Amino acid sequence: MSMVHAAPEAHLVLDPLTSLLAEEREDIIQYSMDPIMEQLDELDKIADDLINSLSPSKPLLNTFEGREHTSYSAGFYGNTFYGVVVGLAVAGLMLLVMSALGVM
Repeated sequence: MSMVHAAPEAHLVLDPLTSLLAEEREDIIQYSMDPIMEQLDELDKIADDLINSLSPSKPLLNTFEGREHTSYSAGFYGNTFYGVVVGLAVAGLMLLVMSALGVM
């Protein structure tokens, strides 16, 4: 929050957010919160990106254009691959057990 010195010789300052004209006092210390608000805005973007990473259909903060559904596609193909591998392993194990028991 910045103050505008409206009349420096009369020690008058103007708050641009509230349009309040007041006397400048030396016993009050006022800090600008603008840099902190910029950092909070950046952290808010990062927090939104973290929440968006849980959904496969939402874009992430540092992705290129057109890659919104990449996580969805990668999950589909990855799970399909592991499903086939586990299915073949279980089928092979069942064939081994059946041949050991002499069922075939």
